[in-house]
Amino acid sequence: MFSDNFQRKIRQEAQLWRDEGIISASQYQQLADRYQFNNLEAAARDRSRMIAIAIGGILLILGAIIFIAASWQEWSRDVKFILTISLFFSVTIIGFYTWREPALKKAEGKKPEKSKRLLGEALLILGAFILGVTILLMAQAFNISGSASEWLLAWGFGVLVMAYSLSLNSLGILAIVLIQIGYWTGLGDWWYTPNEWSWARLIVRHMPLVSWLLFIPLAYICRSRWIFGLAILAFASSLQFNLNPLQILTYSDIAPWVASFAFALPPALLWSYDDLLYPTVNYRLFQPLARTLAFFCFGFAFYMLSFRWQWQFPDYGYSPPTTNSNILRTLPIIDVGILSGLAVLQWLFLLRQRNNPARREMVFTLVLIGTFIGLILLIPFWHQGITRIPALGIFAFNVLLATLAWGLIQEGLKLNDRRSFWGGMLLLTLQVLSRVWEYNSDLPLKSLVFVMCGSALISAGLWFERRLSESKSKKSNSNS
Repeated sequence: MFSDNFQRKIRQEAQLWRDEGIISASQYQQLADRYQFNNLEAAARDRSRMIAIAIGGILLILGAIIFIAASWQEWSRDVKFILTISLFFSVTIIGFYTWREPALKKAEGKKPEKSKRLLGEALLILGAFILGVTILLMAQAFNISGSASEWLLAWGFGVLVMAYSLSLNSLGILAIVLIQIGYWTGLGDWWYTPNEWSWARLIVRHMPLVSWLLFIPLAYICRSRWIFGLAILAFASSLQFNLNPLQILTYSDIAPWVASFAFALPPALLWSYDDLLYPTVNYRLFQPLARTLAFFCFGFAFYMLSFRWQWQFPDYGYSPPTTNSNILRTLPIIDVGILSGLAVLQWLFLLRQRNNPARREMVFTLVLIGTFIGLILLIPFWHQGITRIPALGIFAFNVLLATLAWGLIQEGLKLNDRRSFWGGMLLLTLQVLSRVWEYNSDLPLKSLVFVMCGSALISAGLWFERRLSESKSKKSNSNS
């Protein structure tokens, strides 16, 4: 099947060729039969019809919502419940059948109508928003008290069920966004009132585990890199904020393992991630993305731990906001234990494939990644649990940050990969600027360093692009 834009461009060119005498009328007809020019008018007619139905349907739904809002106070709870639920189910069912009809036509060998599929998806998204309004109105009608976090999490999990049922990317992304907004809304309440419990606070407490167990499988069902990336972002960010490793490393002398695991778990899980660990998956769809995100996690950990103030333990002037017992009680130990076990299983699965010839070439990379993870685990634990080593910690993580940046630059030069090269260059530049800004207050020197870094980036970028273009030209000449 050809896209409408492609068919339209081919028809315009073919008509121009026919008028200029480049092709004959019979050749033009052959092109018309091959590229189905006659279907363009039918597609335009169907598209116009779908636009009319979409605008009319939206107006009908808005009218129903306005009518419900106008008469809301006069109706009983039962009537309110029936009307809101009916509106949700009617919009969702209509959207489902409208969205599903093009797939059935495609299975029958007919040309699917993309406009109908888009209209159906829009109605399903509208149904997801109506679900949120329905939950809020029902809570008010039945006098169910709850926080904004509970409403957002309930709404997000409802949309998540819809996304699992329909394997729809847009619903999956909407569900993750809603759940994350609910998490951030409830995070402050969980930290400052840890003794109060509810189902929403339980979700907030275990959001790293919830994100990994619920969002990652959805990415496979929808085959969406966007959902996988958002799932990893939700997992890594919630793990950092739940464990709060920077505060514990700097101001607390309890739980010395917390900071180490908070920084080491995301890259350890992502680098060893393999799609084949799932029983029903026989292809590697997200492993390259997971390893790219692992380098982001390494860069974040090395950069944050390269600052001097992270390793300076204050003798006075600060007291943690919670007691030792409260910190130990509120830490998501279950999440750390389960995710650590998963990381160990993934690494065992990865090392089991060492006899694979392709894996033998990655021995050095595996050793380097293992060293990175080992140092992230060891140095903060030693600093907090055994003896203070601020100078060694600062030096070690600055060296690790420079090593990571240099490795990315070398990888980019070796594979002619712009992302690796520029990632390493920006990471190295950020390290230089941060160290100058942290250790020196002389503004002329800072100005000089900024100018030198900018010049170096421009020169390196021009040199890399010239090298890349020469490599591509040589390759094309050798192929020809």
